[in-house]
Amino acid sequence: MGRFAVITLTDTAAERVRSITAANGEALGIRVGIKKGGCAGMEYTIALADGPKPGEDVVEHEGARVFVAPEAVLFLLGTRMDYEETVLRSGFVFNNPNQTSACGCGESVELKPVDAKQLETADA
Repeated sequence: MGRFAVITLTDTAAERVRSITAANGEALGIRVGIKKGGCAGMEYTIALADGPKPGEDVVEHEGARVFVAPEAVLFLLGTRMDYEETVLRSGFVFNNPNQTSACGCGESVELKPVDAKQLETADA
């Protein structure tokens, strides 16, 4: 039974993760999570990671490692992580099918968790 990836990374996101971890010798990757906050209710969190914590999912793409916090898995399932540079901003972008709305500034989102029953049928 092959385990599916919680999130996927674009090549651009993987390149950015690799450059961030290369610039920080101790880091093996980045940790993605969610926290309550912002006007829409939740915010994505990104931090350097020196290894996996118990229960974390690890996603690897082109040598880039992303650790997904266990409490975030049901909110991030199916998310495509990209990296974007525009005139106004640069940063990771989360294309998340579980997002129901976002605030005007784009800093926070409203997320609904995936129904755990759906996971059981996906794993079968």
